[in-house]
Amino acid sequence: MNKEILKNIKVLYVEDENDVREFTGKTIKAIVKEIIVAENGKVGLEKFQENPDIDLIVTDINMPKMGGLEMCAEIKTINPEIPIVITSAHNDPNFLKKAIDVGVSAYAMKPIDLYQLIESMIKAVEPIFLRKQLEAVNLSLEEKVEEGIQKIKSILDAQDNIVFVSNTKTITNVNKKFLEFFKISSLDTFLNENQCVSTLFKNEKGFFSLETLKKSDKNWIEYLQNLSEVDRVVKIKNNNGIDRVFTVNIDQYEHKGEYFVISLTDITELKEKSNLLEYQASHDLLTGLYNRQKFHDIFGKEIRRDKRYDNDLSLILFDIDHFKNFNDEFGHNLGDEVLKFIAEIVTKNVREHDTIVRWGGEEFLILLPETDLKGALKVAEKIRVAIEEFRDDTLPKNITASFGVTTLYEGDNEEQFVKKADIALYKAKSEGRNKVVSHTA
Repeated sequence: MNKEILKNIKVLYVEDENDVREFTGKTIKAIVKEIIVAENGKVGLEKFQENPDIDLIVTDINMPKMGGLEMCAEIKTINPEIPIVITSAHNDPNFLKKAIDVGVSAYAMKPIDLYQLIESMIKAVEPIFLRKQLEAVNLSLEEKVEEGIQKIKSILDAQDNIVFVSNTKTITNVNKKFLEFFKISSLDTFLNENQCVSTLFKNEKGFFSLETLKKSDKNWIEYLQNLSEVDRVVKIKNNNGIDRVFTVNIDQYEHKGEYFVISLTDITELKEKSNLLEYQASHDLLTGLYNRQKFHDIFGKEIRRDKRYDNDLSLILFDIDHFKNFNDEFGHNLGDEVLKFIAEIVTKNVREHDTIVRWGGEEFLILLPETDLKGALKVAEKIRVAIEEFRDDTLPKNITASFGVTTLYEGDNEEQFVKKADIALYKAKSEGRNKVVSHTA
């Protein structure tokens, strides 16, 4: 790691826990030029306003008076380029996504690993100080060509991020990290196989690629420069064929704008953690189906769509017959297998845009857009038969389920909508189970 870079920076460190603040603050103070400490986001924002020459923010997330992300969002309006490192044990599933949206450069999870924290700080400040260094040694190449080239090379190689210098057409310089990432010996080797780094950006939803430029007259560098930090994200396959995710920082190298210093900061773990937490927040981990919280989100969208296009919207609520007895007789492990089987059966018997939810315990819910009551009854009956006829060697006895079906009427809210299906389900069970009943009143 290029620890020397930290000796020249001024850090704002924000942490509400006294012991953590004191210990970590001392560590940071020993490796940076200056540290300013704050006990919450409100004080942190005030101290940043008083010290506009701060180079880096290191902050906790969950704090009284003003949280870390809220503080950082305010600071970004003052200085959009300020690098940020978050330190948190916060378990809110959305916090990492929000961190990316705010423009966090790196993170170190609590309990703090000081080595990881220092590494994160270096990666966060590298792009800015790299630009300053290159500007400082922008020598007169007519007079000192070799000296200039060697100086630029040494600066680039000192960076932990992938860094290269490029005009809008080709690359002129790269650092060691660049060569290591693509497992090549020289820039010439890379250019023999690739016209530009941008051709390697994978075309996937949520990531920038050259496909994005089809309707634009700008080159890829100009286009990325005009994007917000959260949208300057690309995915590239490394020398082992593994996808890595990067944020792209672009700085003008020469005043005429002919050359740019481009650094790629690896945020793969941050992105994966964000995606995992987002998945866990919206899915039942046993069956892989959506959970209640996700249903609330989807129902709101479907209601708006239903009103806009005057579409039908129906609901199926069902549960497994005598499931408690099954668990008592054969154990919860086998009961869990039954729930997984049910999830598979339902998934195979509904449309892709239908929403399947594990409602709780042995209860499942299916939201059917653009489906009237008659259509929903057919779907419910199809699933009922599929469950009744399902056989597997691991199951000691056959399983059945009871179904309640309803459709949305004008004025129904979510609670009323589900309640109507619940009434129908109760009726199906009271009439002997393993049947489909509707309720629309």
